Amino acid sequence: MRKAVGLSLFILAVYLLTTVNAIAADTIRIAYIDPLSGAFANVGEQGVKHFQDAIKEVNDSGGVLNGKKLELVTFDNKTSPQESLLILRQVVDQGIHFITQGNGSHVAGALSEGVAKINSRTPDDAIIYLNYAAIDPALTNEKCNFAHFRFDFNTQMKIKAIANYFKDRKDIKKVYIIGQDYAHGHAVSRFTKEYLKETRPDIEIVGDDLHPIGKVKDFSPYVAKIQASGADAVVTGNWGNDMTLLIKAGKDTGLDVDWFTFYAGGLGSPPSIGEAGIGKVYQVTEYHTNVEDSKLSDEFVENFWQKYETDFYYHRIRVAIQMWAKAIDKAGSTDPFKVAKALEGMKYDSSVGEVRMRAEDHQLIAPIYISVLTKAGEGTEYKHDVEDSGLGFKTVAKIPNEEVTVPTSCKMERP
Repeated sequence: MRKAVGLSLFILAVYLLTTVNAIAADTIRIAYIDPLSGAFANVGEQGVKHFQDAIKEVNDSGGVLNGKKLELVTFDNKTSPQESLLILRQVVDQGIHFITQGNGSHVAGALSEGVAKINSRTPDDAIIYLNYAAIDPALTNEKCNFAHFRFDFNTQMKIKAIANYFKDRKDIKKVYIIGQDYAHGHAVSRFTKEYLKETRPDIEIVGDDLHPIGKVKDFSPYVAKIQASGADAVVTGNWGNDMTLLIKAGKDTGLDVDWFTFYAGGLGSPPSIGEAGIGKVYQVTEYHTNVEDSKLSDEFVENFWQKYETDFYYHRIRVAIQMWAKAIDKAGSTDPFKVAKALEGMKYDSSVGEVRMRAEDHQLIAPIYISVLTKAGEGTEYKHDVEDSGLGFKTVAKIPNEEVTVPTSCKMERP
């Protein structure tokens, strides 16, 4: 009797293993490596929702390779480069060949190097890295590699857009720079000074501060320095709570400046700022929900909010997933090197116009929008507010692809 039971259990185990393997064979997984705990958990959780929705959209349309489905596998890296490299080992052990990450260029640098080592030492474990938000220019310049593709504008491109916008803002005469003390914050400082020297040499840089990333709970001392400087405008690349708390501290102290940001469009920032930010808080993005020439329907935007209780913010995640799916079909394979070659140079008709993955350095080239906080929602000129706040964004400038393109020093080695 025991032998019969043992045999039955063995047969069941074999059946389950076979079934799991069959399901896995029909599923193409991508590992999401971002913070799901700690100071930036809200950023990571918002990213998960966007990836899940973009993947569902592809799967509902038939998937890839005549029916294979995409699947997101989430990992919490706690915004730590060391933790991310440990996760990368798990990714290899689980047979996953595609990863995505975005929060923290310090993490992105570690992952990019880690992926490059895996791909050169054990090609059978090869991984392709879709970067949706880490924007240190070095990643597509001196630290570029074949496995890394960036779907967000790098810092240099975003600052170039701001500097070009400043040409017509003669009311801005004094600028204060503040950022997080790591590669991204340093790049914001460097390129702001470089580009303003070209476009507005009359502007005075009256402050240049760096602060610990994810550690500051009270930004009022920094705001006091900004106020004392007499600045007309602040340029910051802060993200997550470092963004929200900084601008909220400005509001609470009555600081009267224009804020030029990369990430003021969500995660509690507009509700915290309130109407004091109308006409004062700007963002530089690839999209916002009131973009006039967007092909995304109002229904899409509203449905996203209803499903996830967060705004559709990461247009670039949708672009990344759709281009990845297109590359898999173009390659006719899930082989990561073949998919990467299909992605190189790819042009894609996104909801805001044509975008292109530049082959030389794997940097996405797309139009940039500069928008400013305004009243939005029902009964206003702008349909979509942010986080049910009665505030949203309106476009003040659209910079076409060619005007934000910057040269690259990438010398990529290809397999």
